Amino acid sequence: MPSNGRGLLSEQVCFPTKGNPRLLVQREREESCVRTLPDFHLTAREAGYCGTMLSLGSGGAKSSKPSFVSYVTPEEIKLEKDLPKKEKHPDLLPGEVVFCSANPILKYTQDDLSQRGVFGTLFCTNFRVTFLSDELTQQEEKSKTFKNKLYGENDIPLMCVDHIYGVYDEKRKLITGSLVKNKYPSKIIIHCKDLRVFQFCLTYTKEEDTKKIFQGIAHHCLEEKSLKCIFAFSYAGTPSPEMQRKRETIMFESPEDWTQEMKRTKAKCRLVTENENFELSQRLPKYFVIPSTIEDLFSYQGKGLPIWCWSHHSGCALFKASFPPMTQEEVDFQKHLDTMINAVAHNYLYSVKTEDLSESLPTILDIQQSYNKFKQFFLIDNSTDFWLSDVKWFSSLESSGWLDIIRQCLHKAVEVVECIDKDNTNVLVTEEEGTDLCCVISSLAQIMLDPYYRTLMGFQSLVQKEWVAGCHAFLDRCNHLHQKDKECHSPVFLLFLECVWQLVHQHSPAFQFSETYLTVLSDSVHVPVFGTFLFNSAHHRESVMKAESPLAQSGTLSCPTVWDWSVQFDSKAQNFFFNPLYSEKVKHEKTVRKPHKPKHQRQLSLPSTAFKTPTKKGFFKEETDSLKKMLRVKRISRWMGSPDSPMAANREFYESWQQRPLDYHGLLLPNLDGPAVRVWMQRYVRWIPEVHIQGGGSMAVMTKFMELLSQVQDLKRVLEQRDASQAAKFDHRPHLQHRLLSFGSSGRLSSSFPFAYSRNRSFKPIIPTGLMQSLMVTDNLASQEDEAS
Repeated sequence: MPSNGRGLLSEQVCFPTKGNPRLLVQREREESCVRTLPDFHLTAREAGYCGTMLSLGSGGAKSSKPSFVSYVTPEEIKLEKDLPKKEKHPDLLPGEVVFCSANPILKYTQDDLSQRGVFGTLFCTNFRVTFLSDELTQQEEKSKTFKNKLYGENDIPLMCVDHIYGVYDEKRKLITGSLVKNKYPSKIIIHCKDLRVFQFCLTYTKEEDTKKIFQGIAHHCLEEKSLKCIFAFSYAGTPSPEMQRKRETIMFESPEDWTQEMKRTKAKCRLVTENENFELSQRLPKYFVIPSTIEDLFSYQGKGLPIWCWSHHSGCALFKASFPPMTQEEVDFQKHLDTMINAVAHNYLYSVKTEDLSESLPTILDIQQSYNKFKQFFLIDNSTDFWLSDVKWFSSLESSGWLDIIRQCLHKAVEVVECIDKDNTNVLVTEEEGTDLCCVISSLAQIMLDPYYRTLMGFQSLVQKEWVAGCHAFLDRCNHLHQKDKECHSPVFLLFLECVWQLVHQHSPAFQFSETYLTVLSDSVHVPVFGTFLFNSAHHRESVMKAESPLAQSGTLSCPTVWDWSVQFDSKAQNFFFNPLYSEKVKHEKTVRKPHKPKHQRQLSLPSTAFKTPTKKGFFKEETDSLKKMLRVKRISRWMGSPDSPMAANREFYESWQQRPLDYHGLLLPNLDGPAVRVWMQRYVRWIPEVHIQGGGSMAVMTKFMELLSQVQDLKRVLEQRDASQAAKFDHRPHLQHRLLSFGSSGRLSSSFPFAYSRNRSFKPIIPTGLMQSLMVTDNLASQEDEAS
């Protein structure tokens, strides 16, 4: 390449003109490069030009031929330089305020270690950390069919930030707070709770702006804060008209909601309204259902009350409870425990089996530690880290123990289901507070037993009943306020969603909702807009809302519910929440009679000792006393088999269920053998480009099924035209066709769809040389052993 005599390279530029479209013009770029590089305001063309120019040349080799050809006119270059730089600002939500910003910031891509990226402006608001690129990406954003209205792919809700790392002299250090230091990092790496990873380079930013943006992000994302500082209290959102008009999700916020659920399940219990003003206990729900024999509620002191969850058609029911209050005398504790068990036993033929989940399942701390190990395998900074972790993938997965915890929870739920469905006995699950693992097991058991909870609205009602109204401590468990006390932090609700995903994956036609719905729900937990997952109890919710209500300009302060999906997605995007393979229950005519069955199947739960059901209602006192002596409260955990084979104890029950005719609207049991418990791939690898499969994955398979189902539906329409009287029977899936349009062609989709869209770029696996050599040595040794054998 020719030199201009001052160390700067020169090149020949080709400008299209009217007379000659390829006129070569010799032109120096000394002034252009010297002026633009320090200011870091390169246009896309200039950045590509200078990058190409600096990468050319090798050791001073001279060439008389031109090394660069440009098709940009001088007028275009001058126009781009003369245009004033417009400051970009994010589209703010109601109540959102910008705290600080910095420009230029280089956002690295995740492709490799070449440090490629895009320049833009980094903002920190009271809702999110957001990056606005200098490049035009609006058309790409508008073309997406699955777009969140609240935040985009370059937005990080403050509550979604998990950890922040600073890079000092090429060494990564964990940032624990906004401590003032003399030296600020050259790069910050943000790990999100939804497994996204962001890398921002601060090298090109002014020192003052670097200080502001770094301290602002660290302070608002990591420092302990008050609940009043959460963006939900600044967001001027109200329930949408669509949610108010079509509110099919039962919120369990009124006695009528509970009465409706009791009628649906034919429960024979008592609705408690005495805690409407939380006079009984602040730890109890506002309304709840208990066995009808319990009278003195105040003696329980808010603990040890058996709370009804669900009733079986045979008459037995599922209950959950916290431990009775600890007193100085052990006799009082045992007496309280016996009273609680007797109340549950009176619900149905005095048969009850109890299970202390704190003894048979991992602790809250074990769940947290296991998940912390597990999620590290998916927080990938670059391609090299991915290929390094991929070599020891299976051993690392096993060492985390996360899948084993999922298997244990599903196994325990199967045990509960067996007691209710097969043995027809009442089940009481207990733990210290009764709001963590009790919620997991009771919810899973109800999903396996009741097909209503496998519909979208039914599942949302279940979460409201067992988790939200059931006083699960979302604020503490999810660590929304970034408290330093790690003992109370644990992803218990995520563990429940993981277990549900296993059921959806194994029995897809039994569920109306899709895995995309579960993934979005897991993300929505960390969006500081909704009040659903923001409080520790019903009393906590009401006390905070009343305290903050004067801040609202009109009426009582109200946070939108997460079930109002129109706040986040439009109607087309919400179609992804539905499973197109869902097998809807066909309604038969009322004239069809059920096969004759013995009227009192519930007697199967009685002991082998002969006992005749009295003809009169209820039990006489003598018969009740004798029955107490015959029946003994049994622990489910005593029936557990070897921990190495979790389904061993329930093998007979599981195999007998498999031999039944396939019924997606009946009992549903998971397969827990070996590799049946799998990784929730959509949630954990959707942001890792190296794992994406173009035209493959579950979404491509789903799309192919939808195409086939659409063809079947077309054939049904042809038959309907021949016989119009049969139209109602055939057309029982009217929503299928318009949902098919939202997916598009399977050949253009990626396995990460609809969350991460495939980019028009190619990259090669970057495996370090040392690692590649070790792999080759291992392969050679293995081949030599095979030849020797």
